[in-house]
Amino acid sequence: MSRLISALILLLAVASCGGGYNTPPRNLDNACSIIQQRPEYLKAFRKTQKRWGVPVHVQMATIYHESRFRGDARTPHQYVLGVIPVGRQSSAYGYSQALDGTWDDYRRETGNRRAKRDRISDATDFMGWYMRKSYERNGIALYDARNQYLAYHEGHSGFARGSYHAKSWLMRVAAQAEARAQMYQAQLATCRKFR
Repeated sequence: MSRLISALILLLAVASCGGGYNTPPRNLDNACSIIQQRPEYLKAFRKTQKRWGVPVHVQMATIYHESRFRGDARTPHQYVLGVIPVGRQSSAYGYSQALDGTWDDYRRETGNRRAKRDRISDATDFMGWYMRKSYERNGIALYDARNQYLAYHEGHSGFARGSYHAKSWLMRVAAQAEARAQMYQAQLATCRKFR
């Protein structure tokens, strides 16, 4: 009996040392390092690029700015009087930070009923689906990381109205997403795994 307990304790100790599947890669400023550490990410990015036409570097930059590659990312809690929690800022969850309603639309339209927001392949497919709609509805090129990010954040109607113009912080983040996409694109061109 003591051997069984010892084995279980050892197994739990080893399992707790692992990072888990939702933890981000170590160096988020290096696209080659990301895909080397998480080859399943590259597979998902390529599949989305093939299906929806959204370039890998645009997907990577968007995920970076939405969740920092955390599969279990959530928005912060809101508090009343600074101490009483009253729920989260929104229903955004997962790598893509998809909202409940938009995620449901995606699953219904694509027939991907078993999709999960904390699964990288489903999150990238969602982003591809959404960005393809941004192209169709608002004429945003699939390689235009800045405007795709703005439409992703504000929604298709909000982007069309130009609601982002009143949000200087969002304009800064969109510019950062564009710069990160360009950085990732240049890095990916040098990766052996990407060729």
